Amino acid sequence: QVQLEESGGGLVQAGGSLRLSCGAHGRAFSINAMGWYRQAPGKQRELVAGITSGGNTNYADSVKGRFTISRDNAKNTVNLQMNSLKPEDTAVYYCNADLFRINLGVTQTYWGQGTQVTVSS
Repeated sequence: QVQLEESGGGLVQAGGSLRLSCGAHGRAFSINAMGWYRQAPGKQRELVAGITSGGNTNYADSVKGRFTISRDNAKNTVNLQMNSLKPEDTAVYYCNADLFRINLGVTQTYWGQGTQVTVSS
């Protein structure tokens, strides 16, 4: 079994910072792209930031310049540093990863359980 485990999140005032972390746990896999998505109440899930295995990144326009995604390939982790948080950043944040299952010979998409980020004004 392979699973993504998230940590971080919580309640912060506007202008503050939070750091989210996500680790992939299991056996016999390699990681391709990783990313963070978020879903606010009544809205669709949206991509916040993504990072390829080679380190190329992309960000939603709404978070450019404020959020930074990074990954540690040796530890199978991806992080999201969130600075200058705004109330509109309030959402459940989900880790996402495309994992190549070595034993199965297929790439599968995995999601974390989600972590709440609440930014107060």
